[in-house]
Amino acid sequence: MFPTPIEKTSRTWQLTYQGLLPLALIMWLLPLIAVALFSIKPGADFTTGNYWGLPSAFAGFENYGRVFLDSDMPRYLLNSVFITVPTVIGAVALSAMTGFALGIYRFKGNLLIFFMFIAGNFVPFQILMVPVRDLTLNMGLYDTKLGLVLFHIAFQTGFCTLFMRNFIRALPYELIEAARVEGVAEWRIFWYVVLPLMKPAIAALAVLIFTFIWNDYFWAIVLTQGPDSQPVTAGITSFNAQYRAAYHLMSAGSIVAALPPVLMFFLMQRHFIAGLTLGAVK
Repeated sequence: MFPTPIEKTSRTWQLTYQGLLPLALIMWLLPLIAVALFSIKPGADFTTGNYWGLPSAFAGFENYGRVFLDSDMPRYLLNSVFITVPTVIGAVALSAMTGFALGIYRFKGNLLIFFMFIAGNFVPFQILMVPVRDLTLNMGLYDTKLGLVLFHIAFQTGFCTLFMRNFIRALPYELIEAARVEGVAEWRIFWYVVLPLMKPAIAALAVLIFTFIWNDYFWAIVLTQGPDSQPVTAGITSFNAQYRAAYHLMSAGSIVAALPPVLMFFLMQRHFIAGLTLGAVK
């Protein structure tokens, strides 16, 4: 029923596994390796067709310097920060409160409201492109960071509520009852009893939502345009000229754009893993 651990298989299969694993890892990392290699190549390598060979000269400092000094990349990065951080705070705060209400209180329509939160996650987001864009135009939020933040909060709250509600329902209900017997107000129960126990879940959810929003490209190009409000994922395309694409600068910009989520994960790794595995073993 369950796969046999590799240590208990035959020696032939162990050697095959040990030989295929590095190949699979290299194939999985190949796109990232290619982008990293492109980011240190001079622009002349692309005009001469040297796409996959070794760089004719090391141009890493020049490429990354042009990304930061000769383009709007710093502004795009700052836009991503102003979009991602409020979205993470808003989505996590709302989902913590809705998860508390749906996980603790027993009332008629509880499951119906919960299913409504979940249902939004099953809607293909591409079909929302036209109505969401028209809505932002009518509300005067098109091509603004605020419009993108509000949309992401609304769109991510469903998944976050599912995550938080299931986490809160796994907490000992006796703690809530004991606090109520002591006459503690409901908001104080949430703030002083439930919220401290939710720290691992909040950390795990914050890392996930930060990664989702920072790496978003679709809504960045649908709801924004130009360096005043576009995040870094959409800003990378500014290196494309009318007749020529600066692949070396796009690759350098992509590496720069990928660093904050990676850094965020490693900084929150301990809390992230604790939040995902909490409750796996009793």
